[in-house]
Amino acid sequence: MTQKPLISLIMGSHSDYETLKNAEAILIEFSIPYEIQVISAHRTPELMFEYAKQVKEKGIKIIIAGAGGAAHLPGMVSALTTVPVLAVPIQSKALNGMDSLLSIVQMPGGIPTATFAIGNAGATNSALFALQILAIEDREISLALIKWRKNRAQLALEGNKIVQENLKNAQLK
Repeated sequence: MTQKPLISLIMGSHSDYETLKNAEAILIEFSIPYEIQVISAHRTPELMFEYAKQVKEKGIKIIIAGAGGAAHLPGMVSALTTVPVLAVPIQSKALNGMDSLLSIVQMPGGIPTATFAIGNAGATNSALFALQILAIEDREISLALIKWRKNRAQLALEGNKIVQENLKNAQLK
């Protein structure tokens, strides 16, 4: 993608990519230009500060931030920029991501940080939500989202056909 990125995917460590790759896959599927990088609130605080202060001038419209454990990255970036931050709590080994979720979702009043579900579903939904925000002013993205949802509905209906056929076959035995 050679276009200027609209969305920035950031994560506290490389291991968080296992979760954030789900958000990246949605951005790729919809051909949304993005950037992606590891920025740690704890290990590289100066880099985080510099990133957050410059992100708006780069033309980034939305930040998707994944973090685990103490999970300070999304909230700290929110405190440093007015660009919307969509936070994805990473599922940790110690507390299954509840530590991450609670660290992110309990932001003080005045520093909004949208928080999604723990793990892969949260990453996927954060990217879809980012597209919904962009779709407010971009009809092409809006139409692509409508088409994507119709395709997902069709897959669900096809799944229903399979289970109904299985039921029918079981009742014939």
